[in-house]
Amino acid sequence: MSEIIENQHLENNEVETINLNMEAKEIATEEINQTATQSETSSADTCCNEEQPKKKCCCNKCLTICNIILLLGLIGIYILHFTGIGAKNGLHNPNATSPVVVSKEGLKIAYIDSDSILAHYQYAKDMEADLLKYKNAKEKSYTQQMNQFQTDYQNYLKTGATLSLSQQQAKEAELKQRAEKLSTLEQDLMAQIAERQVSENTKLLNAIFGFVKEYNEANQKFDVILRKTFDNSPTMYMNPGMDITQEIIDGLNEEYKNVKANETK
Repeated sequence: MSEIIENQHLENNEVETINLNMEAKEIATEEINQTATQSETSSADTCCNEEQPKKKCCCNKCLTICNIILLLGLIGIYILHFTGIGAKNGLHNPNATSPVVVSKEGLKIAYIDSDSILAHYQYAKDMEADLLKYKNAKEKSYTQQMNQFQTDYQNYLKTGATLSLSQQQAKEAELKQRAEKLSTLEQDLMAQIAERQVSENTKLLNAIFGFVKEYNEANQKFDVILRKTFDNSPTMYMNPGMDITQEIIDGLNEEYKNVKANETK
């Protein structure tokens, strides 16, 4: 959108420049015509008074030549003034720069849809399933410990009166220690789950980036391979002809299948 607006501004500036040139030429022509008329009138009167036809013809030719030179000079001045031709950098906009040419052949660019890879790459799906199992196991362990603590606490409230003073103090100290441990256990479990997820995501990204590099070196040899996502993409549109997502997914799954086969041997 910014490029379209900028092009419209440039077109408007060009139109305004052309109009200014036309106005400049009209003004210069009008001024020259007035000067020529006055000069011809004055010259004619002088020659008539002298009654010398040869001198009159010579004067008219000189005036005509002077008028033409003056007209060309004024037109040149107006053009230089209103168009900026002859400026130091030779551009209408002194802040403009020439486009950067990366190479004569141009860049070979492709892109990959990250969302599609995560949805169809078997390793990514297996990793997500393993993370879910790990998270459920940690949450289950915490829930069991919390439930057991609540059960023991309720039993103490019911039977505590039957215990001796030393037994009550020992039981209360035990329950207090368990309560303090449970208060930090949930945060510890969440930290462990997050750490496991970061570790697995790093492995996943390394596997994808590593395969893309090998694929590019062995096949297309693109100069740039972009990553497209649905909610966090720097581009609004990409030519579908540049999409190599399916090729990457097929290659990743084939590689992962071979790795799993070697692990089972």
